[in-house]
Amino acid sequence: MNRFWIRAVTYGLVIVLGLGAALPSLLPPAWLSALPAAYQSHSLTLGLDLQGGSHLLLKVDTDDLTRGKSGREKAEIRDDAVARSLEVVRRRLNETGVVEPLIVRQGDDGIVVQLPGVTDPERIKTLLGRTAKLSFHLLAEPGTPARRLPASEGDRVYPLKPLPLLDGGNLEDARLGFEPRTGQPVVNFQLDDEGARKFAEITTHHVGDPFAVVLDGKVITAPVIRSPITAGRGQISGGFDAREAGDLALLLRAGALPTPLEVVEQRTVGPDLGGDQIRMGVATGLIGAALVLAFMVLAYRRWGLIANTALVINLGLVIGLLASLGATLTLPGIAGLILSVGMAVDANILINERIREEARRGRSGQGALRAGFQRAYATILDSNITTLIAVGLLFQFGAGPVRGFAVTMAVGLVVSLFTSISVTRLLMEWRLRGRTRGTLTLPGPDWLGAERRRRPIRFMAVRGRGIVLSLVLSVASLGALAWPGLNTGIDFQGGVAMEVHTPATIDTLRSGLAASGLEGSLQRFGDDGQYLLRLPAGADSDARIEAAKAALSAVSPEAGFPRLDVVGPSVSGGFVETSILAVLLAGAGMLVYLRLRFAPHFAWAALITLGLDLSKTLGFLVLTGLEFNLTTVAALLTLIGYSVNDKVVVFDRMRENRALDPERPLEDIIDLSLTQTLRRTLFTSLTTFLAILPMGLAGGPAVASFALPVLFGIVVGTSSSMFIAAPMAMFLERWFSPEGPAAREPASLESGSGYL
Repeated sequence: MNRFWIRAVTYGLVIVLGLGAALPSLLPPAWLSALPAAYQSHSLTLGLDLQGGSHLLLKVDTDDLTRGKSGREKAEIRDDAVARSLEVVRRRLNETGVVEPLIVRQGDDGIVVQLPGVTDPERIKTLLGRTAKLSFHLLAEPGTPARRLPASEGDRVYPLKPLPLLDGGNLEDARLGFEPRTGQPVVNFQLDDEGARKFAEITTHHVGDPFAVVLDGKVITAPVIRSPITAGRGQISGGFDAREAGDLALLLRAGALPTPLEVVEQRTVGPDLGGDQIRMGVATGLIGAALVLAFMVLAYRRWGLIANTALVINLGLVIGLLASLGATLTLPGIAGLILSVGMAVDANILINERIREEARRGRSGQGALRAGFQRAYATILDSNITTLIAVGLLFQFGAGPVRGFAVTMAVGLVVSLFTSISVTRLLMEWRLRGRTRGTLTLPGPDWLGAERRRRPIRFMAVRGRGIVLSLVLSVASLGALAWPGLNTGIDFQGGVAMEVHTPATIDTLRSGLAASGLEGSLQRFGDDGQYLLRLPAGADSDARIEAAKAALSAVSPEAGFPRLDVVGPSVSGGFVETSILAVLLAGAGMLVYLRLRFAPHFAWAALITLGLDLSKTLGFLVLTGLEFNLTTVAALLTLIGYSVNDKVVVFDRMRENRALDPERPLEDIIDLSLTQTLRRTLFTSLTTFLAILPMGLAGGPAVASFALPVLFGIVVGTSSSMFIAAPMAMFLERWFSPEGPAAREPASLESGSGYL
């Protein structure tokens, strides 16, 4: 078996395994039910924004535990408290019967809880927010040291002996029960052996004394000990209803938290809205993919079919790999999947254009194929690594669905390296088998007149005007950031965002809110009958949410509330810091990598141009009034990778042409390089634009803050690659030259010619 068939068999096995892993995620439910249960479970998990449910971010308050501590000891105490809190939260949620909750640690003192299908998490929040520290105290005698604690109901205050005689650590079980004489709900508890022995000693020596049961610093009952209790069983009563008694029993069974938990972020999506977002994401994704595939066939005919085959395989392998990794697919994840398809086309276009160039130089079919892949390989690797730097930072500093976007993009980029370099090459070699002689002609229309052009386009003739225009637009954009400024969402300013669906008019809803005395803003959001209510941040968010729902339901009984986001001020401040840090680190990461791969002037030119691109995109956000949120940060980091990706291709060609003809004037080198890469630059930008366009037009407000900035950034990044980055590299090269800025005076553009 020759090398070709060995590769064919190897790649075929990888593809079959990958597509097999993707199949459960793609089959209709009726077909999937006929497959083995283990295979059915090997499918993508839908995020809460697609299936409905609630996302809670809990902060573990360790201030009291670590007060007075420092250094390593403080970190160990905090880590231990978070670890124990995680276990208690897990036990409490398991007791509630929530199906497949996700409970993970986030950062130093955060716990993320995701609850599929739970669209009213108030009871869960109450259960998780209670410390549930149980202790038993004797009442203090008058004139003795006492710890004064209030009753859980009423105004009575109990003087208790400071040290508890028993605590919840000795509790073995607790269950809801009913007092036989009164029928009132109670909590029946069972102590372990040590606790039973202590309880027997206490009740034996204190018959006739009041014995207080304290939960979270409040006395819930203080009965008088009538006789010794030796069986280790007891009863807690306190005027509970059945649900309160059941929840208390649940908390006692799950154990006490080592320190209080605070809900600092909440996001809830109803199942109907989640279903709509699935349909929207799938529809816009299919339309975007169809546009890309159609363009490739139109541009490269039968060679485009080869690229499309690799793209379809790429999409299947990405889904299969995500399913194998146990990844969760979110709405931003769908956007990342669509974008990764658009960006995967870049490698295929680059390869086709390189093969076209080599064939035009008279190489045979196989020779053009080999040379084209060899010349394209380094550029493909550079462009993918630069994008992965941005995506990696997005995963590191992102939260929730944004991390899902980062995972999807990263997997898509890695898989595209395999499909574009290995699978595409194998298919092309199979197409050319037997053609050892004769030149190769890639079919397709010569839209840019490249076949007839004998001289480069004079891009450098307008370099001054291009740089001045770019600077003016960037300065204007920075001015717009100062005033009127970005329309920041609750991710960055904190507060409550509630989506309201109702046929009532906005004036009717505003009158209802005004009558209730609530301060907030109500605006239209999406289609007719959809509104977004924003309430300021505060400690009483839950009360204001319920008041807002009541006020809106009073004027419009049919009102629905399919989505609710609550972000505390501490979380929003953290989002601001991490977002700025992520963008700065992305720029620094790009600079370091480009510095390793290129000369200093190339790296700095890319970074400066990137700053100009980002400033214009921020100006676009101000001009359009789009909400600036975490999804927008994902868009900006994506644009950082995309913009640098585009410039790497141009710089790589400039470096290559410089090596081939060192004596050629730099302006000519730049014009030649831009002309040679023009088709690739425009084709790549167009395919990525087409992939995202349906989501930008029909995706709705949920993804508008991602899709629209990306669409704008593609246009800005493409134009800056041609008119800003290359001239900037030339200026910086002269500036860094030992002879100073005046070195290397420009020679005539007539001194050379090149073919596209």
